[in-house]
Amino acid sequence: MIAVLCPGQGAQTPGMLSPWLEIPAVAERLATLSEAAGVDIVHHGTESDADTIRDTAIAQPLLVATAIATGRELLGDAIPALAAGHSVGELGAAALAGVLTDAEAMRLVAVRGAAMARAAAAGEPTSMAAVLGGVADEVAEALASRGLTPANVNGAGQVVAAGSTGAIESLVAEPPARARVVQLQVAGAFHTATMLPAVADLEAAAASSTPADPAGTLLSNADGAPVADGADALARIVRQVANPVRWDLCMDAMLGAGVTGIIEVAPGGVLTGLAKRAMKGVPAVALKTPDDLAAARDLLETR
Repeated sequence: MIAVLCPGQGAQTPGMLSPWLEIPAVAERLATLSEAAGVDIVHHGTESDADTIRDTAIAQPLLVATAIATGRELLGDAIPALAAGHSVGELGAAALAGVLTDAEAMRLVAVRGAAMARAAAAGEPTSMAAVLGGVADEVAEALASRGLTPANVNGAGQVVAAGSTGAIESLVAEPPARARVVQLQVAGAFHTATMLPAVADLEAAAASSTPADPAGTLLSNADGAPVADGADALARIVRQVANPVRWDLCMDAMLGAGVTGIIEVAPGGVLTGLAKRAMKGVPAVALKTPDDLAAARDLLETR
């Protein structure tokens, strides 16, 4: 069984779409997805600088469009046997799994990104930082003492803390023993109570959607559980905006399901990197450029 994974915010880089536009079908899909979101995905994926695509309202549609367009190029009309997405990547995974149409996923991610940007700007400045390594109890204590939330529990010794920018800067300056802390290029404390206003906005937008049941296995960020009902899958995606991502449990679920290979759609690299440490021995391919499609197709065919 091959798992197809969609990365989350922070995976974007300037110019990441340039090589993909050389494939006419991908360029056409991206233009269509731009229209659905009301965001110029092609421009931001080729011309915009790092600060511009750090903006949540731009980064999220850019990431989901890239995941869908490159996932469709890889899979054609096929549905992945197992799909999962990290944070906003859940909307890309839901589209690839048949829960949402591509256009509906883009409509919702545009609402999600804009609503989360508003929520982040509404109060004190907030941010996030990855804590790499350290002893779990000591990391938890370092976060709790600063009022920070473990917003992403990513496995492989990585926890992402979220909270006030001042507290994040304190954590960066004084990391827990045997840990390294890296501030992330995001513009808010995502997956915390700070995002509750965005949950309400996304819930209202999702009310007009008619999700289908997943055609393959779709894992939830909430607990790594497979979700069989389309309405439940969408409700979980909405709630997840203000709740921690448990990617560690998603990887445990993949191992439990007997996943024999992983493909991370563009902009790939982050999730396959985690898998190489937490799912040792499972082959993984990250789609970074079209040159990676051949290896991904080989993995699909041989597993």
